[in-house]
Amino acid sequence: MTEGPVLAPGELLTVDSVPRYLAAVPALAAVVDAGALTSVVEVGDGNLNLVFVVTDTAGRSLVLKQSLPHVRTDPSWPMTRERSAREARILAAHRAVDPDHVPELYAFDPAGQVLALEDLSDHVVWRVALNRGELHAEAAADLGGYAARAGFGTSVLALGTAGHKAAVAASMNPELSEITEDLVLTEPFAGHPHNAVLPANEADVAALAADPEVLAAVGRAKWAFMTRAEVLLHGDLHTGSVFVRAAADGRPRSTRAFDAEFGAYGPLGFDVGMLWGNFVLAAARATALGEDGRAARLLELPAAAWTAFEAEWRRLWPTRTDPRVYGDAVLEDLLARALADATAYAGAEAARRVVGFAKAADVETLPEELREGAARGALRAARQLLLAAGRGEDPAALSAVTGELLRAAATR
Repeated sequence: MTEGPVLAPGELLTVDSVPRYLAAVPALAAVVDAGALTSVVEVGDGNLNLVFVVTDTAGRSLVLKQSLPHVRTDPSWPMTRERSAREARILAAHRAVDPDHVPELYAFDPAGQVLALEDLSDHVVWRVALNRGELHAEAAADLGGYAARAGFGTSVLALGTAGHKAAVAASMNPELSEITEDLVLTEPFAGHPHNAVLPANEADVAALAADPEVLAAVGRAKWAFMTRAEVLLHGDLHTGSVFVRAAADGRPRSTRAFDAEFGAYGPLGFDVGMLWGNFVLAAARATALGEDGRAARLLELPAAAWTAFEAEWRRLWPTRTDPRVYGDAVLEDLLARALADATAYAGAEAARRVVGFAKAADVETLPEELREGAARGALRAARQLLLAAGRGEDPAALSAVTGELLRAAATR
């Protein structure tokens, strides 16, 4: 943390005030030289934060991320600024068990709600890379392993009873958890002003919302999200909150999950499920563009992420703090339930990115004549995944069916 207040109450950073701010935070002196900056660029393109990339004359750099008091695109929608403190706690907890897959946190200023983070400008947002035709397939397994390490390391199996209960209490994130409950697990299936699709897809949305089996599956998933404080989640792990970098010029490839401000304790399979839903959207885009081979490769990613998750969880299992009643039968039950949860959340995420607020560019940037079929296919895949939750079906088999649904719905 910083040593004292640097910003006035409620003050937001600007390009002009960033140098003064950096000079007043001693913890950052070893990261960048505030007196020799070459650039300060505001790069935030999301709804919730100001983001500045700062570089000095020696080429050293960092990122300053400050929470806004409202949604950027809708100032009438207030947001708690305490989410920055929660993100700092999540970063610390996740870096403790997997430092290779989250950015380094240099400092946190609780008064100004500013995080000083590792600059990952030599990476690219995975969704952006996918939409321009790249793959970075290894990132799926990286993130499956990350979700397992972060999950196991923040569970009762690693922290013990008292440690786990204290961590759950310290990680409460009610305002942003409610956004997930509404935007992912309610509104796309119940009708809401946030929802908007092409006129040609209105019947598809209505059919999904009128399906009692779908509503029951979403209801079970929402109940689990609201009541099962199993592991400390990233909470918003999709391809737009992952940086990737290919190996080149002697640098190793890299995968980093960022923007964990939605994190809270929740069901073990949630983060993998959110990723899975976004892989479906990437495949829907490829299918719409006539790239069936690429779509097939994208639909291998859910199984890759799950396989890595399961393997890492099994590897960590012998390190559990109390094996007296947590035997191998419990491990199998936990993994089976995690897969069921991941399958359901994949379906919910695929639907909400088509229907509701915060749509995915994978589908939204397609020409209308192609978007219609991609959206329809994604919604049919969402239904398929929601109804498959709990049946113990292999992600590869489920993805094969998803591919068939996407091809059948394509309007190319």
